[in-house]
Amino acid sequence: MPGAERTTKKLAQRIDLNYFKHPHPFRRWRFWLSVSVPLIAVLWLAWYGLTGNKRVYSGGKMSPAHVVLTAKCDACHFKLAGFFSAKASDRVCLSCHDGPIHHANQTFTPKCSSCHMEHRGQLRLAATSDASCTQCHANLRTVGAETHFARDVEDFGAGHHPEFAAVRTGSVDPGTIKLNHAVHLKKNLAGSNGPVQLDCDDCHRPPTSTDAWRFGSAPPNAAPAAQKSDLPAMSKSDLPLMVSARAYMAPITYAKHCAACHGLQFDKRFTEGVPHDTPEIVHAFVVQKFQQYIVTHPAELRETALDRNLAQKPLPVPVRVLTPPQWVAGRVGEAEELLWRKTCKQCHALSVSVGAALPTVAKSNIPARWFPHANFNHERHRLAKCSECHAAPKSQETSDILVPGVHTCERCHHAGAESAESRCFECHTYHDWTKAKEVKGGITFSGLVRDN
Repeated sequence: MPGAERTTKKLAQRIDLNYFKHPHPFRRWRFWLSVSVPLIAVLWLAWYGLTGNKRVYSGGKMSPAHVVLTAKCDACHFKLAGFFSAKASDRVCLSCHDGPIHHANQTFTPKCSSCHMEHRGQLRLAATSDASCTQCHANLRTVGAETHFARDVEDFGAGHHPEFAAVRTGSVDPGTIKLNHAVHLKKNLAGSNGPVQLDCDDCHRPPTSTDAWRFGSAPPNAAPAAQKSDLPAMSKSDLPLMVSARAYMAPITYAKHCAACHGLQFDKRFTEGVPHDTPEIVHAFVVQKFQQYIVTHPAELRETALDRNLAQKPLPVPVRVLTPPQWVAGRVGEAEELLWRKTCKQCHALSVSVGAALPTVAKSNIPARWFPHANFNHERHRLAKCSECHAAPKSQETSDILVPGVHTCERCHHAGAESAESRCFECHTYHDWTKAKEVKGGITFSGLVRDN
C-alpha cells in the first residue's frame, strides 16, 4: 500500500520457517556424502587390515634399497601393544647391515634413523644431511686419545673446510721415482720412433681401459711385469668406491709406460736390455748373457792393450789371454757400472752399503690413493681436462704434489642450485668398513611382496 510503513516484523513474516524441511537435491547429496565417505574409509581400512597390507599406514614411499620391504612393515618396525612403533630401532637395522662405528674413541654413536631417514621416496639413504656430521665435527671431541683431525668443520666451501692434508704446507710426495712432468709434456720429445707429444692418458688411465697404449711396446723380458694386475692395493673400505674399477688410476709400470722410450741396454754386443727387476736378478741376467756369449766368441779372450807407443819409439803390443771367468767378470763390471751409475740411477734412488756387491734400490712409494679419508672417483670427473686439477705441465720436481687442493674442488662443489653436490657424504663415509662383520640375514621371502 502506498504510504504503508515497512517494519522488520512485516519483513520477517515473508520468511518461510519450514524452508529447511522442504526436500532439496543439494541437501540430499550433502547428507549421503557425509555418511558414505566415512563409511567407505572405514571399509577401505578394514579391507587393508584383513588382507594384511600395511601400505596404507606407511609414512611415504621407500628408498630404492628397501622398496622390496614396502608390504612388510614388521621387517623394520616392532609392534608395541598391537601397534607399530614410530621408528625402526638400531637392532633391526643391524640385523641386516653391520655398520661399524666411525672411530673407537668417538663421544657417542648416533641412531641409524637419525642419519638414514626412510619413507622419503626415491632418495639414497647414504645422502645424509650435513647436520649428521657437524653435530660432532663442528666442535670435534673424543674420548681418551687426542684427535688427529680438524676440530671445526661446518661445511664444504666458504673457508669452512680445512686444506687437504696431502697438499698442506710442508707436504712432499713420498715417491722416490725421479720424474720431470714438464719435460715429458714438451713438444717434439724424442721417442722410440721419432718426435712425439705425450698426453696425460699416455701414462695415466683406469685399470679397465681397453685403448691401446701408444708407447707401450715392451721388450720380451719385460712381458711378465706387464701381466701383473693393474689394480692398486685396496682395503675393504675401498671396495665400494671401485665402481667398474675406474675410480682410481692404474699404477705406473715400466713395461707398459716407460720401456718403449727408456731402454735398459747394458752392452753393445746385445740388442736386448736387462729385466726391470731387483739388482740381484739384473746381475744374474748380465752374468748369464756374457757367459753364453763368450762360449760362441772365444776369440775375444785375447785382449790387446791400448796403443801407448810414443812417436818414433815403437813398442811391442802387449797381448794377454783371459780365462772365460776373468773375461765375464770384467765385462759384467763394466756393464753394471753403466747400469748402476747412469741407466738405473736416472729414475731410481740407489744406495750402496759398505762391503755390499750390489746397490739397494729404494721402494717407489707411489701412493695408490692420496686421500685415505675421503672418496674420489675419476670416472665421474672424466669430462674435465686433466690440467684443470693437476698442475703437471709446470712440475719439474719429483717432490711436487700434483693432486688438487680444496680451492680447486670448490670451483664446482659449493652451495647453490647449479653447483655440484657439496654435502659431506659426497666425499666422506661414516662407517669404518674395514671393521665390518659378517651378517646373517633373518628375512624370508614370504610376505615381502603380495602375490598378484
